[in-house]
Amino acid sequence: MLSRLSPILRHNRLFSAEARAMTRASLYHHARVLQPLLVRSSPRIALATTPNLLNVSSSDSSSMFHRRFHALRNIVGGGDWKLPKPAAGRVFAERREYRKMRKRAPKRKQELELSVSICIEEQLPDDTEIQNIAEMLRVNVPMAMKLAFNGLKDSKYKTRETDIEDVGGFETVELSVMLCNDEFICKLNKEWRGEDHPTDVLSMSQHVPELKLPVLMMGDIVISVETAARQAAERGHSLLDEIRILVIHGMLHLLGFDHEISDEAEKEMEEEEELLLKSLGWKGKGLIQSAYDIEKTAKPLPEKSDDRKKGDGLRFYRPKFSYIFCDMDGTLLNSKSQISEANAKALKEATLRGLKVVIATGKSRPGAMRILKMADLAGRDGIVSESSPGVFVQGLLVYGRQGKEVYRGNLDRDVCRETCLYSLEHGIPLIAFSQDRCLTLFDHPLVDSLHTTYNEPKAEIISSVDQLIAEADIQKVIFMDTTEGVSSVIRPYWSEATGDRASVVQAQSDMLEIVPPGTSKGNGVKMLLSHLGVSPNEIMAIGDGENDMEMLELASLGVVMSNGAEKTKAVADVIGMSNDEDGVADAIYRYAF
Repeated sequence: MLSRLSPILRHNRLFSAEARAMTRASLYHHARVLQPLLVRSSPRIALATTPNLLNVSSSDSSSMFHRRFHALRNIVGGGDWKLPKPAAGRVFAERREYRKMRKRAPKRKQELELSVSICIEEQLPDDTEIQNIAEMLRVNVPMAMKLAFNGLKDSKYKTRETDIEDVGGFETVELSVMLCNDEFICKLNKEWRGEDHPTDVLSMSQHVPELKLPVLMMGDIVISVETAARQAAERGHSLLDEIRILVIHGMLHLLGFDHEISDEAEKEMEEEEELLLKSLGWKGKGLIQSAYDIEKTAKPLPEKSDDRKKGDGLRFYRPKFSYIFCDMDGTLLNSKSQISEANAKALKEATLRGLKVVIATGKSRPGAMRILKMADLAGRDGIVSESSPGVFVQGLLVYGRQGKEVYRGNLDRDVCRETCLYSLEHGIPLIAFSQDRCLTLFDHPLVDSLHTTYNEPKAEIISSVDQLIAEADIQKVIFMDTTEGVSSVIRPYWSEATGDRASVVQAQSDMLEIVPPGTSKGNGVKMLLSHLGVSPNEIMAIGDGENDMEMLELASLGVVMSNGAEKTKAVADVIGMSNDEDGVADAIYRYAF
């Protein structure tokens, strides 16, 4: 490849012996193949001088992608479609009662049949725009083929390989065009060219001149819709325009053009690209010219194809899971207890692509909703609301379809009393969670921080221990202190004092939670999955703390943040980025699609 184009143009015709021998089955194995479009046309009619050459109609079919297209031939020299006239001579002969000798019609040259298959790789979602583009290509590609073929005879290009010289010697010409995403084309690019990165278009020839077959198998053009979409945005035209440009580029490679071998070859291929686009009336510049235009501002390709799923890229991928269960503190929330713009965008994109996101947190439902509302993720169209599924308060409150309560677990009343007395005796702040309320025994800055920093409901101060216990069922209590105080004093004491009546859970270094025995997000997620009729194999889970361990082990894929607990990292399938590095967004882009 020429040095001035190497960072930008990364598409090549594969003419190695291995590529020639490669069967199309290797491509079609993962593709949805559209019905071939059969176009019959006379090589004598030049498309450039006969507008409206093809009148394409479809037979009755309920599916857009199972139409059959037929082409009518225009009468040379006239712009109107004509029907054959009645055989007047035959009628006249019958009236005179004698048989008239019929003249033999001159032998007509066999018309060339163009067979085009448009394929959509199975990992591409059922995106309406992609389907419409595929439908347009069924008509556009044969038109481009015919125009390119008509120019071969009079071609004066010196650098083009002439394995395909005159298509008039063939009965049929076959070509396939596959639309795929970056991940698929990256694998092909690595396998056939040894380059481990996505590209926009690959051309793979199937033509073997030595076989002298009546069928010209031009080969396959593979186009990454994802890369094409980015290039279309950069160049200011539509996705269809960009894919048409890539089709022209790929087809010229199959016809023997190769811009990589010399400056002259590059110039000749560029001229042919521009000529075809102009003759067809398609928008945009040829790929080679476009590469020159953006050369100075072109960004280097990322090392991993997963990085290219960001932005609008998720629309070109099918979800690998049905649900994502996501923790909040230390996971979705950064160290400032905020949802970053990148995380919010990734969650919105995931839901738009059909993934259901379920919050699994130690927070109360009002606390979770308050934070998510700030990022426009709460409410009827968000990922959490009073009518959506969710796992809250460490799995002690589980809500299912339409927000129906599936499970509620309460802390033993004697344990509640003992924790309250301990709080008063040692002056250590305690908050009791009772469904959508938070209760406490005295005012304290740390108690206020649970509301101002962690967005939990503002704690109600209850005058006595007896009144607090009688006020409502308590699901859990939290002690708040310094990190040192929690680890060296509070946790050792309550790990022994609760016995088998309660469990000790630590999600934050400066908090210790006392919960009913057997409490875990994992159990809450299990109950919710049973309620929804969903298998653990269908979910991906993201968390950071020890309280997330069972949930991560349960999921088909468990992702722990790099800021997570060491015990949690030991059981997770993947260690991702930290909560301050948009770890949730990174996990979604890399693993959910």
